[in-house]
Amino acid sequence: MSAGGGAAQPRRESVAAVVVTYNRRELLDEALAALRDQTRVPDRFIVVDNASSDGTAALIRDRFPDVELLELPRNVGGAGGFAAGIARALDAGMDLLWLLDDDTVPEPGALQALLAAREAGAGEDGPPTLVASRVVWTDGRAHPMNTPRPKPRATAAEWEIARAAGCVPIRSASFVSVLVDAAVVRRRGLPVADYFLWNDDFEFTTRLLRGRRGLLCDDSVVVHKTKGFGGADADPGERFFYEVRNKIWLFTGSPGLAPPERALYAGSTLRRWSRTFVGATDRSVLRRAMLRGVRDGLLTRPRPTAALLSEIGVDTPQRTDKT
Repeated sequence: MSAGGGAAQPRRESVAAVVVTYNRRELLDEALAALRDQTRVPDRFIVVDNASSDGTAALIRDRFPDVELLELPRNVGGAGGFAAGIARALDAGMDLLWLLDDDTVPEPGALQALLAAREAGAGEDGPPTLVASRVVWTDGRAHPMNTPRPKPRATAAEWEIARAAGCVPIRSASFVSVLVDAAVVRRRGLPVADYFLWNDDFEFTTRLLRGRRGLLCDDSVVVHKTKGFGGADADPGERFFYEVRNKIWLFTGSPGLAPPERALYAGSTLRRWSRTFVGATDRSVLRRAMLRGVRDGLLTRPRPTAALLSEIGVDTPQRTDKT
């Protein structure tokens, strides 16, 4: 009870905004300014700098002294960067993690809308494990690269709870803008750092959401300032290696997907790869990248995230259980 005899107010959950960056100083400047101008400002700002060479660290120290800067000795990609940043936020005891790319500019009410959806979307099993923002491109169109699909075979109860919160039930989300329950991460583990880039967010969020609920919140809007407007089937060149290797790692080793889901997403992946080849400017480059990805995906396994983070001087929080 409070001193005045009324009921105690519920404790406000703490939010850490975690941003991973690499050589995008100007975009990061804009993104951090937008984070600082939120109607509900995050309680902690963590920027993971993947050994940028463009003056990123100096920019943060000069313009954003309230930001906790984690400078890594080498580039470990988005996967390693988010694993490191999340580990730092968990070590600080944060309740919620707002994960964002460095080219993501949230509208002023983005975080407040995520938190409102989390509260409104609570059910008998508690609040949703994660809430993702609606991602648009610079001209306001929905960005096809970052639009989570509605959860396949979501139950009527899941749809009812989601609609009551003005949301849609989803099975995965991207690191462009997603609010994640830190307690679930402590139980189910960090992103797989060895993915380096691509599919790390898909693997991480499907693992967090298996048997749990996630929501897409239309009221939380962020602008993803990619160079072009396109989907995941755009020609990636040599980087197609990571798409192929990581998808094989995911389908053969991740606990995020149940067997029927693996078949569903594997079929979707093959269709997308076919579209990528059809639209490629140099198919020989994609062919070589695919062969390398298939070889490494089948013959290797991701290194333990704790070992990779230890190499760059980041401690890994101990998991509380495996559920």
